[in-house]
Amino acid sequence: MTDLTDRAVLVTGGAGFIGSYLAEELLERGADVVVADDFSRGGFEKISHLEDDIEVRPTDLTTHKGCIEATEGVDDVFHLAAAVGGIHYIKRENVHGLTPSVLMNQHMLEAARINDVDRFLFASSACIYRQEHDDLNLFSEDQGIPADPHSTYGWAKVLGEVACEAYQTDTDLKTGSVRIFNCYGPRESLDPKSSHVIPSLCRKVIEEPDGGSIELFGDGTQERGFIYVTDLVEGMIETIEKKVDGEPINLGNSMEVVSMNELAEKIIEISGKDISIEHDLSKPTGTDKYACDMTKMKEELDWEPGVSLDDGLQQVFEWARSELEGTKPVAPAEGDN
Repeated sequence: MTDLTDRAVLVTGGAGFIGSYLAEELLERGADVVVADDFSRGGFEKISHLEDDIEVRPTDLTTHKGCIEATEGVDDVFHLAAAVGGIHYIKRENVHGLTPSVLMNQHMLEAARINDVDRFLFASSACIYRQEHDDLNLFSEDQGIPADPHSTYGWAKVLGEVACEAYQTDTDLKTGSVRIFNCYGPRESLDPKSSHVIPSLCRKVIEEPDGGSIELFGDGTQERGFIYVTDLVEGMIETIEKKVDGEPINLGNSMEVVSMNELAEKIIEISGKDISIEHDLSKPTGTDKYACDMTKMKEELDWEPGVSLDDGLQQVFEWARSELEGTKPVAPAEGDN
């Protein structure tokens, strides 16, 4: 396990879903952890159990001043903060998915340069890939060019990657970008207006009475590969240690690609209920096939995820039920590596 003892490590968006797990793991590895967040989406409750061991810097990262303050005295940066939402939010005609993220990315990189940060890892997204019904299944890093994402969120990530490469080339800052594919786990939003597919399905199944039905967007044949949040965090730390060369790399898990119908069936099985699946063909569905080519990740990081989809779904379902029904939560899933 990578030892980060005595390194000051900043996590922007550290009060969010992924950021809170990353802060935990960095502490476990001996880092002095700083969290910068404006708490507009992330919640302090996600990191309240860490408050005695981390430094929290509430700040607006869309400003130069806020980013300078956030990076002061920091050795490494994990830049996760972004304007983000669910499937209703991620679309092409959405300035709110572009402008705040672009401002944060640019100001953070420049602040990292000014404050002599050593390493900077940018949380990019698989949304940078051209995604609309082009029959691709496993997206490899070279398919990001020519860029043609279908959302302003994706374009913000493309611009962030380009900026990271420029700072790698023209400054002393070491940068990297991880293209994250479908991360899931406890602590995700359960809000029906903004939640991702796994917490959304868990909520639907938990709230639906035995003998009822739940609705999926589209015909349910869309395919995804999901990575459990503790695996993703481990992969991000591996990346900042081994691949801050300006180039992007995928982080995901395509060892168990499932359709949305199969995913819903797995969650229904966990619930023990008799629930049928219906489909709304008028709703947005995203990409037909959407999974990570893991070749470069395995070769350059010498690493792969360890939490199975069944184990991860069990943990998320039990957590979601505890949140919605007030029962006792279970411990997070752990991988073999």
